Formats: sequence, C-alpha cells, structure tokens
Amino acid sequence: MRIVRVGEDAWRSVRDVRLRALHDAPDSFGSTAGREERFAETHWRMRIRATPTWLAVDDAGQPWGMVSLILEPGSPTDDRHLVSLWVAPEVRRRGIGWALIDAARDQACLDGARTMSLWVLDGNTPAGDLYIRAGFRRTGVRQRLPRDAALVEERYELLLTAGV
Repeated sequence: MRIVRVGEDAWRSVRDVRLRALHDAPDSFGSTAGREERFAETHWRMRIRATPTWLAVDDAGQPWGMVSLILEPGSPTDDRHLVSLWVAPEVRRRGIGWALIDAARDQACLDGARTMSLWVLDGNTPAGDLYIRAGFRRTGVRQRLPRDAALVEERYELLLTAGV
C-alpha cells in the first residue's frame, strides 16, 4: 500500500472512497452519503483543488483509504485540520491509518502549522485510540454535530514542530 497525494483528475477515486466511507460509518463524518451522492464532477474537482487529499492505494491502483487537510474556519491560521480519514474495513490494522496521518502531518509541517487538529465523534473509540497513539491529545472542547444535534464530538490536537 502506498500513500499518494491526488489531484483533481482523481476525482472519481476520491468520490468512490468518500462515499464508501460515508456508507461504512454514517455517523462518523460531518456529511451524509445521500448528500454527497448528489455532488457533480465539478464539485469533486473543486474540493480536491481546495483541499490537499491523499489516497492509500494498492499496487493495482485500487484505493483503500483517504485523508484530507483543511484550514478549518474559525481555527488559528497556524492549525491544520485533519478531515475525512477513513480506511476500508478489510485492510484496517495494517498501518494505513498511521500512514495517512503521517502524510497529513508532513504537509501541515511544510505549511508551517503549529498544530494539527480533528474532531472525534463520541463512541468512535477505535478512531480516538488511533489518534491518541499518534500523539494527539483530547482538548475537552466539545460540540454537537451540526447535521445531527444528538451526536457530540470532541476536538483533538497534535502539537507539531514546523519544518519536520
């Protein structure tokens, strides 16, 4: 498995992985499969142009996971926000999640970020455990998920050394 940063011409692969993630873990993301299934090609291309995105692909080019990195609205300009991390269930526990986090962290450092952050939904213990093992700390900052106020998520943060 290798981690590749993709451009907008990979929009179909990004779309397919993202939709698979939304179907696999419908409560773990800030969107829904129904909503994103309606996105046109132009939307997917724009999303990739605006958001650094990496895919985990096998030797045949089949994607098995993804992650993106954004400057989250309202966050400090020296923070990069990790979003959309997902690995296909059949290839989990093989280091792919770690490798995707590493790719995002490396880019955040290149961007001069001081921190990298993310939100973890209450009850998503496997994700929370992965992030803690990767060096993130729980901040205690909590919010209701905008698309479903019954769901609560907590912000995690990783202190970075810029330029590493």
